[in-house]
Amino acid sequence: MSAFELTALFISLVAVGGWVNARTFHLPHAVAMLLVGLAGAGVVFGLDAVRPDLAGGLIKAVASIDFAQAVLGYMLAFLLFAGAMQVDLAELRRRRLEVLGLATLGVLASTAIVGVGVWLVAGLLGVALPLTWALVFGALISPTDPIAVLATVRRGDLSKTLQVILQGEALFNDGVGIVVFTALLAFAAGSGADPMHALGGVFVEAVGGLALGAVASLLVIRAMRAVDDFVVEVTLSVALAMAVYAGAQALHLSGPIAVVGAGLLIGDRNAPGTGVVSAETEAHLRTFWTLVDEILNALLFFLLGLELLVLPLEPRLIGLSVAAIVLVLLTRFVVVLPWGSYLLLRHEERGANVILAWGGLHGALSLALALSVPPGPHRATLLVVTYAVAAFSVAVQGLTFTPLAAHLRRRSPAAARDD
Repeated sequence: MSAFELTALFISLVAVGGWVNARTFHLPHAVAMLLVGLAGAGVVFGLDAVRPDLAGGLIKAVASIDFAQAVLGYMLAFLLFAGAMQVDLAELRRRRLEVLGLATLGVLASTAIVGVGVWLVAGLLGVALPLTWALVFGALISPTDPIAVLATVRRGDLSKTLQVILQGEALFNDGVGIVVFTALLAFAAGSGADPMHALGGVFVEAVGGLALGAVASLLVIRAMRAVDDFVVEVTLSVALAMAVYAGAQALHLSGPIAVVGAGLLIGDRNAPGTGVVSAETEAHLRTFWTLVDEILNALLFFLLGLELLVLPLEPRLIGLSVAAIVLVLLTRFVVVLPWGSYLLLRHEERGANVILAWGGLHGALSLALALSVPPGPHRATLLVVTYAVAAFSVAVQGLTFTPLAAHLRRRSPAAARDD
């Protein structure tokens, strides 16, 4: 199949799956698309028993997709920009300490705890996984997935405080997580890189990326003020998202953080009453980026489910995968405990620890990072365990987060103040 034919097939399956879900099941969109992808993988596995030639062709077609490049090289820029436009920038400024703490110290602490924990469990189960590679897993699984989190938070009945913390953390911690992952991967692969020196570059890459995104966004805002043509202004926003992401990577800065900084300013400047753009342009901008967000999200979670076809499934890794799921969840509770307790004491956010922990989803970003690991003896282990954690997170946490948040919010005094 050509690339166009394969894309047409995937988009058609996503559209049909979305229609069926909207008509019958009413599941969260991310969960529904993951299940559609998993169902597709199951059909191909079943087909292999009767038509191995046809099943083999389909598996080969899926294997030809560079999932890591699709996520990190193409989709992430648009999804982060669209997600950042939804964030209340004023509230984010008020909660900047909580967000930055979780996005930096939280990622580093989680990397260490999960890495050491998985290494110990692997040793008990007889799975060969050196500490350096276990830390690589800790780094790739520790950032909460901005795509999964933003899609889930939109459906949850959350206070403004918890909403902006989850959104802000997810948008910023992936940039930090990618840098930490890259440093630890270089060290584990024996490239001679000094991990502490590389980790020291996190600050430079993050601040530099944020500055680049902010400056570029301010320039585009000035350009928008000079015209009143929604086609031109929407095109400028697309160019901004692509240019800052590509430019940051070329300058060895954080592309994800650069595009988040740009999206935050564009979204804030287009708030009602600011006068930056006309009401018509604002409506078109938000509609366009909402559609981009929803369509790419649906396609991404469908591909996440379909990737099961090309994973090296090994029964010996089932125990390690289950242990990793539990360990990642427990670590998340430990990491958010200081921030949730602070909110509980200062803002009467009942259940803040539970919401912050259960809302920290992992998904396509973690799998993309795992797929970017070069071939080697430990790549299969990282892929299988990462997929298990990501699939559990999207399917189970994503499905139960909204009713859990609604239940806790009904009992919270903060709900009355927000309402």
